[in-house]
Amino acid sequence: MIISLNWLREWIKVDLDLLHLSDLLTTAGLEVSSITEVPGFSNKILVAEIMSTSHLPGNNNLKICQVDVGQRRNVDIVCGASNVEAGYRVVVAMPGSSLPGGESIRVADFNGQKSRGMLCSADDLNLDYSADNSAGVLVLDSTAPTGNTLNDYLQVDDYIIDIDLTPNRGDCLSVQGIARELHALTGEKLVGPALKTVKATSKHIIPLEIQAPNDAPRYVGRVMDGIVSQSKTPDWMRERLRRCGLRSIGAVVDITNYVMLELGQPLHAFDLKEINEKIVVRHSRKGETLDLLDGRSIRLTPETLMIADADKCIGMAGIMGGMSSGIDGQTTSIMLEAAYFCPGTIARKAREYGIQSEASYRFERKIDPAHQRTAIERATQLISAYVGGNPGPVFQETSESYRTTPIPITLRRSRLEKVLGHTIPDKRVKHILESLGMRVRILKSGWKARPPSWRTDIEEEHDLVEEVVRVYGYDNVPTRDPKSVVAYTPERESNLTTDRLADFLIDNDYQEVMTYSFVDPLVQKLIDPDSQGITLENPIASNMSVMRTSLWPGLLQALAVNYRRQWRRIRLFETGNVFHGIINNRSEIKRIAGAVTGNASRRGWDSHVRAIDFYDVKGDVEGLFRLAAKSVKTEFKPALHPALHPSQSARITHGSQVVGWLGQLHPKVMKAFDLEQAVYIFELDAGCIAVRDLPAYSPMPKFPSVKRDLSITVGIATPADEVREVILESGGSILNSIELFDVYQGAGIEKDKKSLSYGLTLKGTSRNLTEQDIEKVMEEILDSLKKKLGSKLRNK
Repeated sequence: MIISLNWLREWIKVDLDLLHLSDLLTTAGLEVSSITEVPGFSNKILVAEIMSTSHLPGNNNLKICQVDVGQRRNVDIVCGASNVEAGYRVVVAMPGSSLPGGESIRVADFNGQKSRGMLCSADDLNLDYSADNSAGVLVLDSTAPTGNTLNDYLQVDDYIIDIDLTPNRGDCLSVQGIARELHALTGEKLVGPALKTVKATSKHIIPLEIQAPNDAPRYVGRVMDGIVSQSKTPDWMRERLRRCGLRSIGAVVDITNYVMLELGQPLHAFDLKEINEKIVVRHSRKGETLDLLDGRSIRLTPETLMIADADKCIGMAGIMGGMSSGIDGQTTSIMLEAAYFCPGTIARKAREYGIQSEASYRFERKIDPAHQRTAIERATQLISAYVGGNPGPVFQETSESYRTTPIPITLRRSRLEKVLGHTIPDKRVKHILESLGMRVRILKSGWKARPPSWRTDIEEEHDLVEEVVRVYGYDNVPTRDPKSVVAYTPERESNLTTDRLADFLIDNDYQEVMTYSFVDPLVQKLIDPDSQGITLENPIASNMSVMRTSLWPGLLQALAVNYRRQWRRIRLFETGNVFHGIINNRSEIKRIAGAVTGNASRRGWDSHVRAIDFYDVKGDVEGLFRLAAKSVKTEFKPALHPALHPSQSARITHGSQVVGWLGQLHPKVMKAFDLEQAVYIFELDAGCIAVRDLPAYSPMPKFPSVKRDLSITVGIATPADEVREVILESGGSILNSIELFDVYQGAGIEKDKKSLSYGLTLKGTSRNLTEQDIEKVMEEILDSLKKKLGSKLRNK
């Protein structure tokens, strides 16, 4: 909300210095983001009146203007603007002055005619007055005092206050709303302009039909005939609009915008001759289109709330009017509209069409439901004064369920003291609530307060607590150390926290990232085409419109961003939820995932650097399972996944359950992310390792162990895990452990074979093992390997 300090002072006396005013509003929840001084003009830029004009001899494009600048003699100024006329009040830059753009004004000579100054346009003065910027010299009101400086006339001794409001404080999107807040905070009396009822001088009304009462529960209108639409907006009004960020368009539109900024109620004016028979508030129909005031033509989607007449749409309710019914220079009769539209409906459609207007911004934050007639009367008052016209009676339609008076809320004294940890005197609490416009009744246990109609954000007791303390002042509540009984909740030793898993990966040189749960549907389809993601109704961006079914899209986007910035060794991981099902019946699964590319280790002067491979990342994943003491039950089996390279892809199972995937990124996915070096990724269900198997005590062995090495040759495609399972199965109870320590292919080994070497530890449980016992077990192992896998004992 941008507001002029001078305008605010018309509503309430504000004698605070700017720093104090800023702190006061900010601590009360209305954050002041900036206070900017309105730039002034040179004191030699004056208000003047053109007394007469004549053509410059020899040049019909230039005129000699005799100008009264408030001095004893008129001055001659040569001007080429087409709109200079005798009797006009204009702005003159006298010799020795400087324009806002830096241009210095001096006496000029035009074919022997001295020009002692310059008649200024709006552009020359950096005043964004829309049509006046290109119409020639800036023409002021006929009452502008000749000889005054432009600084005095426009009252540039002013400051612009920019306030960042939270979405629930729609009541402060007006000068009146900020003034109400300052009244509560300072105790100063509210004044403001007299908001009087304007008596109807005609009986002209237009039939009104509300077909969508849930979305438009209240609609107020008024017809005004005989207006002069070419009337000029008064200088003070368009200057206030400019300082608040709005351009002057025309007198009628400027007045509706002015009332919106002043009172917070959006208004719209329709050209009455473009309305056929009646006003209908309804939803859009199939195939309808609308040409908007900003020049866009849109095809309307279902359930769009529209303002229409008997046969066509003339405006999009609460968002923007239609071009056909807009005010122009030929308009002589208008219909004013002030309504209350459902905030959710306006917000949803404004985002759907990509339109953000001052009106929609206010409607979607909830306006005062009882302020429509007041705004119509204020607009009528200003239009009658500056545009003329004969107002008809105010007409309206209100839904039976529409409530303008909030329900009373009870504030318990005990609750207030418990939340604040401080006692505020009863009289002070009552005074604060009343200063906020509430009607207060004292109860034995506290207070019953009825919020004013404009405070639609106050609904519960805790809202009243917040109102009391923010007006009382957070700084006035003494600081107290919290007192609480800390209940110790024992942590199960078997629980393996996400933090512990993260610490393990960080210790292994990974870096943690956090990415959005919303992802690009195209990226998700590329990585996980078999899962149907949950589509968001109102995404914050088109490339963030579905809930993720995998952590890989976010991880790969983060990796790609770093890769584009010339990083080549990247090791990232993330823990977070993925989402499956539909919005009302969804499941959320916590997962941990990683993405790695580049060298296996950091570059050093004394170390050999190699590229990371599948087995490096597999080792990190195995490490996670070892934390849970579940590595023995975990298997990595070759399987195909759409996002992984067909020859380097593994499905991770724990028992009979699939718990994750590991592999090299598929070339088509690498191309989509513009990656040129191999990337390895993994993803696990965190739940499978969230509970670890606790170590169990076993007595120290009484008998010594025996170690044997076993080297065999198997088919090149035979997984080492299969060999390991056969050895464990046939080794029986005396096989204590097994370790693969060598894999070999080359000289002495057939081309379609590979050599695997295992270290076996054998141990008796009831006696020392004899050589016969050991040989028997080794023979059984070799026999099982030969039968099941076709392996042979390696001779050398």
